[in-house]
Amino acid sequence: MEIPLQMSVRFYNTLTHQVETFTPQDGKTVKMYTCGPTVYNYVHIGNLRTFTFQDILRRWLRYRGYTMMHVMNITDVEDKIIRNAMEKGMSIVDYTRPYEVAFLEDMATLRMEQPEKIVRATEHINEMVEGIQTLAKNGYTYQSDGSVYYRISQFRDYGKLSHIDLAGNKAGARVDVDEYDKDDARDFVLWKSRKGDEPFWDTPLGLGRPGWHIECSAMSMKYLGATLDIHTGGVDLAFPHHENEIAQSEGITGQPFVRYWLHAEHLMVEGQKMSKSFGNFYTLRDLVAMGYTPDVIRYQLTHVPYRNKLNFTFDGLKAAATALDRLRNVKLRLETTRFADGSSPDQTEAARKASEAFDAAMDDDLNTAGALGAIFEFVREANTAIDHGTFLAGDVQPALTVLAHFDSIFQVLAPATAAGSISDSDVEALIAERAAAKKAKNFKRSDEIRAQLLEQGVILEDTKDGVRWKRK
Repeated sequence: MEIPLQMSVRFYNTLTHQVETFTPQDGKTVKMYTCGPTVYNYVHIGNLRTFTFQDILRRWLRYRGYTMMHVMNITDVEDKIIRNAMEKGMSIVDYTRPYEVAFLEDMATLRMEQPEKIVRATEHINEMVEGIQTLAKNGYTYQSDGSVYYRISQFRDYGKLSHIDLAGNKAGARVDVDEYDKDDARDFVLWKSRKGDEPFWDTPLGLGRPGWHIECSAMSMKYLGATLDIHTGGVDLAFPHHENEIAQSEGITGQPFVRYWLHAEHLMVEGQKMSKSFGNFYTLRDLVAMGYTPDVIRYQLTHVPYRNKLNFTFDGLKAAATALDRLRNVKLRLETTRFADGSSPDQTEAARKASEAFDAAMDDDLNTAGALGAIFEFVREANTAIDHGTFLAGDVQPALTVLAHFDSIFQVLAPATAAGSISDSDVEALIAERAAAKKAKNFKRSDEIRAQLLEQGVILEDTKDGVRWKRK
C-alpha cells in the first residue's frame, strides 16, 4: 500500500539523532525486532512502559498499511538467571518458564498484541555459536581462559549508536559480566567457558554458554535477515547492549544492521528512580492487587510520548481513570441518546478535523500526547453540541468512528472486568428485571437491583432516553 507523502510516518532515529521519514526496505513489510524480557522475575512497570510503546508502534504501522514481521526475544539464559536458578537448585527451564508465562499474561492483561514471533535464547545456541565462529574468521575475536571475547578496537564504527567516547578506552580491558557500567567500553564476552557447576552447552567453542549480547544478534538476523528496519528497546539498552549488537551483527555480515533505532525513555515513580530500596518498585500484578485496573494502567503508560520520561504517580492513575470515564461517558451518550434527525455540517467537520489531528500527531514520532489532545478536544465539542441540542442523529456514526479509530491504537475504552465480576449479559438481564419491577410499582425490588449492581461495580443512570450503565 503506497502511503501519500502527507501521511508519512516519522520517527526519531537514535542512530542519526534526527527525525526521519520511515519506509521499510521493501516498501511493504516492516522487519522489527524488540528486546523482550529477561525472565528471572516478574517484569516491572518500567519494562511494561517500553513494551506498551512497542505495541502502540506496531498498531500504528499496521494502520498505515504496512505488514508486520515483528520478532521479540525471551532472554532465558544470562548471569542473573544462572545465579538464581543455581541458588534454588533448579534447571534453567524450570526456573524461567513460570516468569515467561507471567510475562505473556501481563501482555494480554494490558491488551498488547503478540509479535509474529517470540523466540527463546536457549533454543538458538547453534546460531550463536555459528555467529561467533564467523566473527573469529573475520578477525574480531580472541580467546582467554577458554572464553571468547569481541575485540572492539577491530570494529571502527564502535560507538556510533551511543556516541560513546573511546578516547580513554584501555586496550585489552575486557568484561565478563552481561551488564556493566555505562560509558565503560571494553571488549565483551561472546562465549563464557563453564565455571564450576554452571549449566552449559557442549559446542565447538567448548563447554559453556553464550554472552547476553550475541543472543539478540543471532535471533534477530535468523528471522529478519542481515538488515532490520526497526530495532526497539529501553534507552538503558542503547549502551552497551545495542552498541554491542551492532558490532557483532555488522562484524558477521559486513552490512548495516538496523536502519531505525527507537528507544523508550525511563519511567520514574513519584519523581524518583524506581528501586526496591526506595520501596517504589511495582509490577503490574502489584498495581492490580492495589485496585487499579489494567485499562487505567495502560492509559497512564501511554499518555506521555515514548521519548519523554514518564513520571508514574498514583495521582496520575486517578487522573487516568477520570480521563477514561470522560471518554466512555461521551461514547455512552452517543450510543443511547435519541437525537433529532439530520446531520450537522459543524459536527461533520469536527469529526474530520479530529481524525486528521490524531493521525498527524501519531505520524509525528508517535506523539501520543498530541493525539490524545485531539480526541479530548473533539469530546469537549461533542458534549457541548449534545447539551445544546445541535448534535443530530447523522452525526453519531462519524463521532463513534473517531473514537473507534483512537481505541484501535490505544486500547483503553473497553472497561476492564475483574475475574468473577458480573457479565454484560447479566447486567442487562438485571436492568430488564428492574424495569419490570418499577412498572409493577415494586420499588423495593428495583432499589435492591440497583444496590446489587453497585456492589458489582456497575452504576445505573436513569435518563429520559432510558437506563444507561457503566462499570466503576
